[in-house]
Amino acid sequence: MTGPRTRLLCLMVLSACAPAGHLATGAQAPCCGDRGLAIAYQYRVEGLEQRRFDHSEYWKALDAALVADRSGRVRVTPLGRSIEGRAINAVTTGVGPTSVLLWSQMHGDESTASMSLADLIHWFAASPDADTLRRTLERHLTITMIPMLNPDGAQRFIRHNALGVDVNRDALRLATPEGRVLKAVRDSLDADFGFNLHDQGPRSAGPDGDLVAVALLAPAADEERTWGPVRQRARQVAAVIAGALQAEIPGSIARYDDSFTPRAFGDNMQIWGTATVLIESGMLPDDPEKQELRRLNVLALLAALESIADGSFESAPGAAYDDLPLNVGLTNDLLLTGGRVVMGGGESFPVDVAVVFDDPIARTGPRYGQIGDLSGVRAVETIDVSGLFIHPDSDLLIRGEPAYLSVRRGVTSGSEQVLRVGAED
Repeated sequence: MTGPRTRLLCLMVLSACAPAGHLATGAQAPCCGDRGLAIAYQYRVEGLEQRRFDHSEYWKALDAALVADRSGRVRVTPLGRSIEGRAINAVTTGVGPTSVLLWSQMHGDESTASMSLADLIHWFAASPDADTLRRTLERHLTITMIPMLNPDGAQRFIRHNALGVDVNRDALRLATPEGRVLKAVRDSLDADFGFNLHDQGPRSAGPDGDLVAVALLAPAADEERTWGPVRQRARQVAAVIAGALQAEIPGSIARYDDSFTPRAFGDNMQIWGTATVLIESGMLPDDPEKQELRRLNVLALLAALESIADGSFESAPGAAYDDLPLNVGLTNDLLLTGGRVVMGGGESFPVDVAVVFDDPIARTGPRYGQIGDLSGVRAVETIDVSGLFIHPDSDLLIRGEPAYLSVRRGVTSGSEQVLRVGAED
């Protein structure tokens, strides 16, 4: 097996591993050395343990977490409505001179940061009066969060809105109510900093083969990708985030492609004067519901907000961002190499087999990918099955068809099974 995070046990039964243990509000984090991680555990909002939730489920969970709060620290404001009439809300806290805008789930199927923002909102509302970090942020920053910009997409867990438009490509025409809401809020705040919160495709890896858990980007503001003062501030904040995450997920942080996209909101935020950082949540092993990535987003955002509040981002070494490896997009989820495929007549062939999952995060719905000599081909996970035999359930291995197979020690179907992909025989 290759890579330090191989998931052989999960693959044997091809079932999603259990999500990270859920702790109720007030529980102690297993490792409390970092304030951000402790906050992520202690103020985790109940009812968001799965990454698929709709608009009503999200706000029901958040409202329940805030129902006993009388602090008045957070203010929920309706901004407008989606095409199908769902409310797009902002949550604001703090009274400081520096304005920060965070928005999540402009793609309806990218929900990790929406969960993280719920936890942060809960902390802002319910943490003790003596919490010095919260008080520092409130004093220096005015923070506006739009936790679910595209509620119609979230309702169906799809990327686009109800019109079929990618809201993140509507920054110029502003044809969608969701795009108009985001632009209007940015303009009304004249936001100094922005955080564009997304989930990237799970088939992303670094140069050493590790999955990319988080990718960062200080988007370009022009085709030449120059470093003006606004983008430079974003670069330094991204460096702060990279430094905060290194201890938790070393080797699993990458830099997103910074090609200029004229229609995208992140690129235009830079043009409009809002120093914006893109945070893309990818995938971690054994985290099918992205609960660990939810926790890491809380850590990342708190580190960034604190650095903006106290000005320390200005001295952050840009190399912490510049030296991050670029995302490498992968086609295959699982690659079985070195084995021999046994066909119906009992003859075996030295053939590598790639598998692609319908849901690569939950690792369900396996289908055959490339088949043959796959030397040099990369996958999210590669398992060396040299000396073993791959027994497909069907007579033919057809690319795109469901992949049901066993890896066994012998050429006969009754030999010991080492690995199972797909449903049982």
